[in-house]
Formats: sequence, C-alpha cells, structure tokens
Amino acid sequence: MAGMSVQPYREICFDADGDPGGGPYDTLAGLDVTDLVVFAHGWNNSPALARRLHSAFFAPFPKLAGGRPGTQVGYAGVLWPSMRFPDEPFPGLEQADDAPAQGPGLDGATGELLTGLFPGHTATVGRLARLLREQPDSREAFAEFGMLARQLAAVPPGGLEAGFAEDVPRDEQSPPAVLYEDTLTLCRRLAAALGFHAPDGAAGPAWRGAKELLRQTTYYAMKRRAGTVGELGLGPLLGRLSRSAPRTRVHLVGHGHGARLVAFALRGLPEGACNVKSVTLLQGAFSHYAFATGLPHAPSGHGILGGFQQLVDGPVVACHSRHDTALGVFYPLASSLAGDTRAVAGTDPRWWAMGHDGIQGVADTPRLTLDEALRSGLPAAGCVSVDASAVVRHGRPPTGAHGDICHEELARVVLTAGRVGGTAPGT
Repeated sequence: MAGMSVQPYREICFDADGDPGGGPYDTLAGLDVTDLVVFAHGWNNSPALARRLHSAFFAPFPKLAGGRPGTQVGYAGVLWPSMRFPDEPFPGLEQADDAPAQGPGLDGATGELLTGLFPGHTATVGRLARLLREQPDSREAFAEFGMLARQLAAVPPGGLEAGFAEDVPRDEQSPPAVLYEDTLTLCRRLAAALGFHAPDGAAGPAWRGAKELLRQTTYYAMKRRAGTVGELGLGPLLGRLSRSAPRTRVHLVGHGHGARLVAFALRGLPEGACNVKSVTLLQGAFSHYAFATGLPHAPSGHGILGGFQQLVDGPVVACHSRHDTALGVFYPLASSLAGDTRAVAGTDPRWWAMGHDGIQGVADTPRLTLDEALRSGLPAAGCVSVDASAVVRHGRPPTGAHGDICHEELARVVLTAGRVGGTAPGT
C-alpha cells in the first residue's frame, strides 16, 4: 500500500458486527511470511488516520526484526468502525486538519463523526449539540441530555453487540455509571476531573462535564463493538489462517479499544488454532480484571477472558502508563457503579483499566519496568505487565498520554514477546 512504512502490508476490514467491511474476506490469503504482526487501532475518526497510526507504529520494525536468516515479517492493520473526538491528540500524528475542538460545545466535525458512527441518529446528535450550546440551568435539561446520549449508544434492535459489553460477568460487577448514574451528578464529577467545579445548586459549570459524558458513552459503545469485532471477526479469520498457513506465527497488538479487540479474538479462535504466538496490549481500554481467575472483591468470580491466555503460545503483555489520564481518571469514573463515591477519588480498583496498572487478578503475573522487559526479556508464556510510563508520557488533556504509543521501545516489546528476528534482550 502506497505510503505505508512497511511491506508486505495488508488491511483487515470489519463492520460493526465483525463481518468483512469493504475488503476481501480472506485478505491474508497468500501472504508468504514466517511472522505476521497484526495491529488493531483504538478510537480513530477515519481509515486515513488509522493508516497513519499503523504506519507510524510499524516504522521501527524492519530495522529491529532483521538479522535472523529465514525470518520474513509481514504486517496487517485491522480497520473497524470507531471514533476519536477531534480534541484528543495523537502525539506525532497530528496535522493541520487535526486542530482540537475547543470548549464544551459540540463542533460540527464531532457532530458529523457521531452521526456517521451511529447511523439514524442525526436528530439526536442535533439536540445534544443544542443542549451543549445553550446550557440550560436545570436538572431536567441534564436528564434529557443523559437520556439522549445513552439512546445514541444503545444496541440497535437485533444487534449483536449486547453480548460483548462486560469484562467481568454482570453478577460480579454492576453495569457502569455512564449508563445509570444521575446525569447531573455524573456531569459534575466529570467537570471536576477536568478542573471545573460546580457549587451545589449551580448547573452551569457541570456542562463542562456533559461533553465528557457524551465522549464516555460513545466509548462504552465502541468498547462493546471492539469485543464483537474481535470474537466474531478477527478470531475466526486467524483460525482460517492457521489452516491455510500453519507455519505463520501471529503476533497480535492492540491499542486502547483495539487491545480489547485483539484480546477478544482469543475467544473467537476455533478449536485447534495455535498460531497466536504473542499478544501485546497497549494502553488497554478495558478492565484490568478481564483475564482474572479470581477477583479480590468476589473470590469466586473471574474475568470474561479468564484462562484464555492459555490459547497463546507465548506471553500476553499489558503495557500501561500513569500518564494516561483517559484511563487513569475518566475510565474509572465512567465504569464505576452509580452512587459509588470511592470512584470519584479514584481509590476503588474495581473500576480501573488495564492501561492504567496492567493485568490484575492473575496469579504469578510479573510486573516489570520497560527497561527490565527490554534488558532481561519477557516470560515465555502467561500474563505480564510492563510499566511503559518512561515513554508513554506526552499528550494534552483530556486524554493525556493515551495516544503516545509510536515508540521504538514499544516495537521492541512486541518483537521480544514474539521472539521475532534479532530481538534478543538488550538489542
């Protein structure tokens, strides 16, 4: 593909239900490589931006992966329908047309992206934009805003996504505040996280949090969609690849919601498929208990992916950073139980994301710094958490360093996890 930093490169396109979305069903057929690195983007507002991210992330790989005779590395990018609000940065990828949307209002570009992501909701988006523009000083206006935002992200009748919403079974962890909390209460909490504090009885400053509520509601829908695409789309595709090219070693990489997508692909692998040799989750926007075999607050409980790391013939690596405010601040506020005051202070680990503090609830999971992982290597199998704060550190509010993933050090983590090319520890 012209403009891509690596070759051979293929694109894997899916629609919201995990069906082929604008590309051939078996796009990987005939790709003659020993190792295939498959990267799934997180929130993105266009295929063009997703390709820019794929190209920037893959750029260091040819130099790092060379040096071992008989190794031929191929690359694939997963494209799936998601959305990035224009006020969120991708360090190193921004261009003049990526100017951030300022203020609490819903700009035209964001409105167009929302109507594209949620077809049939043009009037809903229009009313949400009007409420954000006019900022009525009443609890009823906030209640309407919350109803419309949640309606926007509702699963369409007959849609498949309803079964892919949870990271922990519902009987162990309740549905999130973003769908059930009183709207004005949640908007005040989100506004405070942004640095805007609303006195009791004053609704105005809380509108600063209303746009964040819309963002988090939208991202909850994309989180659900990522699970759908991973299990129903990517997993079966990798199963077919294991039959057509049994010697090709697959290395899955995902960013943000794309991390959830590649993790859920493990649930979609058909029996006997053993071609996934490593999984690297970059700033994963899903629960740090997803792989848990026991929960601290419910010892008999488990994560929705509990035990699925055993389907990987290599390690499952979760890279996390304390500089990611999208996951360290806003994710727990949106994911917590309605009325849970501990979530406001960020002290309740039930609601934390994998990209905030790595994999939790899995026994004998090593916790390494990035330097330790690159100097001494990674485990041959099982889960491992790597603190990537040393490089994943730059980015503006409100998402902070969430998008700061295009670093040679993270490329080395992927290749070290998969034992690809000349990437022995210390190289």
